[in-house]
Amino acid sequence: MASAPLLKDLEWLARQAGAILVAGYEQDHQIDFKGEIDLVTEIDHRSEAFIVDELSRRFPGHQVLAEERGGRDDGRNQWYIDPLDGTVNYAHGIPFFCVSIAYAVDGHLTLAAVYDPMRDELFTAERGRGAWLNGRLVQTGQQTELSRALLVTGFPYSIRETAEDNFDQFFRLSKLSQGVRRLGSAALDLCYVAAGRFEGYWELSLQPWDLAAGALIAREAGAMVTSVRGDLNLLQPPYSVLAATPGLHAKLLAALRSSA
Repeated sequence: MASAPLLKDLEWLARQAGAILVAGYEQDHQIDFKGEIDLVTEIDHRSEAFIVDELSRRFPGHQVLAEERGGRDDGRNQWYIDPLDGTVNYAHGIPFFCVSIAYAVDGHLTLAAVYDPMRDELFTAERGRGAWLNGRLVQTGQQTELSRALLVTGFPYSIRETAEDNFDQFFRLSKLSQGVRRLGSAALDLCYVAAGRFEGYWELSLQPWDLAAGALIAREAGAMVTSVRGDLNLLQPPYSVLAATPGLHAKLLAALRSSA
């Protein structure tokens, strides 16, 4: 029976996969399209192959759900892997992307690591023990006034087809807040809420590998993290997220509902 992973295992995997991303950065890429605007590079596959192969070797029998390979999401020992969150940024030479790794036991997120190799920022968390940035404890902000809150959001790859395109919510919250940014990496958006760089983040349409690691990191830093419907369980479809300082979460939830 495979031993349980430790946070240092996730840290090592994230840093090694991050080195793969750096080695391929600003090179000519083999780009394929999974959808009309949803692309993937050979570096996504290379990073994911490294992580999945290491997990298979170190923790045989564990279930792995990864962005490019898919997999199962029904195990007692469950991994959620995004080998390159921010692929569009990466493919365009924009230095805002990361590796995201989360581990859950019986549906409860337990360990998380999100690594931004361009800034050498490693966000980590362990359930019940806190969240860290490069080994330093981080805490979310304490802002309670929506008008003074800096927010961040994202838009779905199906933006050209779906009615849930996030435009109404973006417009409403842009007028109610200090501003809304769109940076292109859900995992880093959540980590930035954890570190107090943003006071709130929401996105209407995601996948579990997008949000699992960042959600645990934000929660352990003191943020309130739910779906945009207010559900605490983020690992059930339809996947969405709302993370904010404790004093803002209810206000953001109400604003999103009123603009839906």
